[in-house]
Amino acid sequence: MLWIGLVAGLLLLIFGADLLVRGAAQLAGRLRIPALVIGLTVVAFGTSAPELAVSVKSAWSGQAELAIANVVGSNTFNILFILGLAALVSPLVVSHQLIRRDVPIMIAVSVVAVVMAMNGSIGRWESAALLAGLLVYTGWLFYQARNSGAEVVDDDVGKLLRKPGTVWQNLALVIGGLALLVLGARWLVNAAVSIASSLGVSEAVIGLTIVAAGTSLPEVMTSVIATFKGQRDIAIGNVVGSNIFNILSVLGLSGLISPLPLLAGAQLVQLDLPIMLGVAALCLPLFFTGAILSRLEGVLFLVLYFAYVWYMVAVAMSHAYVAQLQAALLYGLAPAVALFVVVTFMRQLRKSAEPRDT
Repeated sequence: MLWIGLVAGLLLLIFGADLLVRGAAQLAGRLRIPALVIGLTVVAFGTSAPELAVSVKSAWSGQAELAIANVVGSNTFNILFILGLAALVSPLVVSHQLIRRDVPIMIAVSVVAVVMAMNGSIGRWESAALLAGLLVYTGWLFYQARNSGAEVVDDDVGKLLRKPGTVWQNLALVIGGLALLVLGARWLVNAAVSIASSLGVSEAVIGLTIVAAGTSLPEVMTSVIATFKGQRDIAIGNVVGSNIFNILSVLGLSGLISPLPLLAGAQLVQLDLPIMLGVAALCLPLFFTGAILSRLEGVLFLVLYFAYVWYMVAVAMSHAYVAQLQAALLYGLAPAVALFVVVTFMRQLRKSAEPRDT
């Protein structure tokens, strides 16, 4: 029954987020709010709605460590699993804007989150600073988009606004979506906490794995479908934007309404947060090489994700081979990844230096 409750909660979160985005976007359209603003606010927030609902519910209910673990696990899952899977379908195109602007911002906000959590918690003032950063980031996006002459962020926004419906229909969608998000978050958090207790592992482990992967399902569908459609630049942009919003909005709002500071246990501080930052930083050199995330790099991402989950579960279950696994990852996989990045980067530099035929 606990697993049924977990799956039912995830489904409610996904459907609730979809209803909320549709209703809010169409309502904003009827109020003559520019499509650009709708895309940068309503739709962007909508991709993080499941993570937001779960983390806010966790923080409000006293499971303060689950709130951070959900964001950290979701961001790691987004990069390693979603981009890895999408790149396997087809090599992903990386726009120069992503390399110059969005990926460095994702790395920067990841650094901020790691620094804030180093003392074992994220307090209310730190959460307020994250929310302030979200307002600055969204305003800057709007300014940049207006200067570039953009009118609509992407096709999805245009589709949402073509059939706006009545005001009451839109309000019903918003209220229904919020209700499903609240109910889904309650079921999922309660089930996750009970499952963690029955398995003898911490809430953070469940939040970093099952909950994080489940709340990232909308991003999985969006990125993979975009790749199948040939919109290979949207897949990466969706993930990078979602990671930025997860840290600034989800952590910010959760910490602001939580009666207690958001907790970051020893495992989160020493392992999971540094890994989240590390995979964010890994994107920069790999994206830079040819502005393409190749199938081989997609395989690398997937290998890294499954190795991370394997190690985390092995530690949580206190398996006898943890020391050997740790040595293999530290002295085998990590140097292999570093060598792969250096070789790929040097090959790209050599290719760039070659004279082009005229």
